[in-house]
Amino acid sequence: MEGVENQNYLYKEQIILTLVYLRHLTTFQLLGIQFGVSESTANDTFNYWLPNLGELLPSSLLGQIKKNASDYEQVIEMLTEYELIVDSYEQVRERPRDNKEQKKYFSGKKSNHTFKSQIIILPNGSDIVDIVAGEPGPKSDITIFREYRSEFDPKQRFKGDKAYVGEDLITTPIKKPKNRELTTEQKEQNKVLSAKRIFVEHRIRSVKIFRVVQDRFRLNAKKYQQVILTICGLVRLRIGALILPVEMYPMPSG
Repeated sequence: MEGVENQNYLYKEQIILTLVYLRHLTTFQLLGIQFGVSESTANDTFNYWLPNLGELLPSSLLGQIKKNASDYEQVIEMLTEYELIVDSYEQVRERPRDNKEQKKYFSGKKSNHTFKSQIIILPNGSDIVDIVAGEPGPKSDITIFREYRSEFDPKQRFKGDKAYVGEDLITTPIKKPKNRELTTEQKEQNKVLSAKRIFVEHRIRSVKIFRVVQDRFRLNAKKYQQVILTICGLVRLRIGALILPVEMYPMPSG
């Protein structure tokens, strides 16, 4: 019994180490000192638990039920009752070594190489419905949306900002006409829409609480999607959108 308790304590320490890295973006050397292990062990622990946490904590509602076809179809149909909110954000990454990759990821908007992620939430922000992570920063918001639009029912309605103007079934702000001003009524409509869209800003902010999402992404670029999805799973756990399973994964031997 004592051995089981010691093992569970070890798992908790390892999970906390992983969470500390995601939240504070400290170095593995400092993590090792803090948790009484070597730098390489801290690194190995993080790289072990990151994917396992991702498995334990589905990053989105659709990701959570995608393995069950009947549930998936039912949820997709239920979602059509709502006007989901969509938005995207960029994060600076390390400059790719390959010239083609440099051009692919260079964002004029940020004057840097970036990743872009798209998040879709319920109208009140109570859950993350879908997340797309790690797209090239220069790719437009509306292009990403169109590429993944097929995940939803053709009748699904959305709310978006001006980046989505012109897309069917997306309510967007009224653009100011050239050489003209918006009417008082149009300004009020935009204000009402902005108030409804604020929930997606709140949810993006809850993701960006983790410094690994705020600062320049310095891990291997191939891990970006995994990191974002894991953090979204942690956010869903925090806001009560899912319940953490009791069972945990054991550390590998050796």
